[in-house]
Amino acid sequence: MTDIPACRLYLVTPPELDLGTFAPRLAEALDAGDVACVQLRLKAPGDAYKTAEADLIRRACDVLRPIAQAREVAFIINDRPDIAAETGCDGVHIGQKDTVYAEARRLVGKDAIVGVTCHDSRHSAMLAGEQGADYVAFGAFYPTLTKPVLYQPDPDILEWWSEIMEIPCVAIGGITAQNCAPLVRAGADFIAVVTAVWNHPDGPGAGVKALNAAIKRALED
Repeated sequence: MTDIPACRLYLVTPPELDLGTFAPRLAEALDAGDVACVQLRLKAPGDAYKTAEADLIRRACDVLRPIAQAREVAFIINDRPDIAAETGCDGVHIGQKDTVYAEARRLVGKDAIVGVTCHDSRHSAMLAGEQGADYVAFGAFYPTLTKPVLYQPDPDILEWWSEIMEIPCVAIGGITAQNCAPLVRAGADFIAVVTAVWNHPDGPGAGVKALNAAIKRALED
């Protein structure tokens, strides 16, 4: 039996994607090395995300979910527990301004994954843990172009969390193979990445390999 690494990759999709070209890129990434989870994160301004974009999210789930699940990689959706339950996803990720935890849990069921963004807030993380979240996410730890950086915690929040709680924590925000080591050593159970994989000059497979190698080095140091 293969040992599960102490820290694993958590892939987040780009906020905009073309399913026809992205599906093989996702397969390439997942075939390149250890990946624990894929989060589908499609964002649109205003009410579009809640209405017109819902069909796009469903189509993306139908195309991408089987690719992940066939490789025993969890597939979750950002901020749409209703669609996650409807389309057979493994769970949902919610932010502080998204669906409240209790409603998300009700929609996806007791056996699904519910992860919660906690930014730099220890209070929010404790509350999420008490409510039953399957993981908490902290960040952004580094500058990122994926979304505006309003919170920038220190890596010691990961150490604090891992010392007092058994619930896994995810580090997110501008993470690359070159800067992930302090977060891995601080206790991150997962590092969430977008650009470092999907924009890697040698393709997403190379991005996954580079990050897994960096995680291994950090754990061995």
